[in-house]
Amino acid sequence: MSRPGETNTEEHQGDGVPFAGPDTGREGTGPARLAVFDFDGTSIEGNSPVLLVQHLMERGMLRKRVIFRILLWAAAYKLRLPQNESKVRSLVFTAFEGRSAEEVDRFLADFYDERIALLFRPEADAAMRAHAAAGDTVVVISATFEPIILRAMEHHPFAFQISTRMRKAPDGTYTREVEGLPVEGEEKIAAVQRFGDNRFGPGNWVLDSAYGDHHSDRAVLGAARHAFAVDPDRPLARTAREKGWTVLGW
Repeated sequence: MSRPGETNTEEHQGDGVPFAGPDTGREGTGPARLAVFDFDGTSIEGNSPVLLVQHLMERGMLRKRVIFRILLWAAAYKLRLPQNESKVRSLVFTAFEGRSAEEVDRFLADFYDERIALLFRPEADAAMRAHAAAGDTVVVISATFEPIILRAMEHHPFAFQISTRMRKAPDGTYTREVEGLPVEGEEKIAAVQRFGDNRFGPGNWVLDSAYGDHHSDRAVLGAARHAFAVDPDRPLARTAREKGWTVLGW
């Protein structure tokens, strides 16, 4: 049986144990089935946080020393050194100090329209629609900022999202603090677990399909019954070969 999202490739299953319940494979029976899509590099062709930093720099909204610290973080990230994911998001949000959450949300929605909308992959759109038509619950999970994903949700066929949320102050402005943890790496699978349990109840859902492009997506792909590596980076491509995961060229 072919899965939504496959394009002339052999079907493979993820090697991880699904979170709950047997897979009946039939719409309307058994536990709820989740189809989880990463955003940056998977659903879109590009990286929205990087594009956002460029966008802010072009508008003179980031101080030079902040830009320097972000570039240092990026260099260490490329070298796969341990990173403080909350710290870099705090640096980016220095651009919005003193601004109301409503104003910042509007700015990020406009940023999506201007810089991200055209990068949304038609293959991701089609795969999401196929999963939704099959009765799956489609969820986008991302380390990027929540207002960006909420804007994408207005135009694409996913009903739920889990993304990085910044904490708001009592006066209605954003702080520079992440609320909880950035939705990155191992936190992605923890966030999916919380979402499934809260929405459907423990034992009433299963992570059926997961799509990702980066080696940091291994945890969520490995926990899915059907794992899809989308234009994977080299480490993820190696893992996909070892595990027999489906590789998609979008």
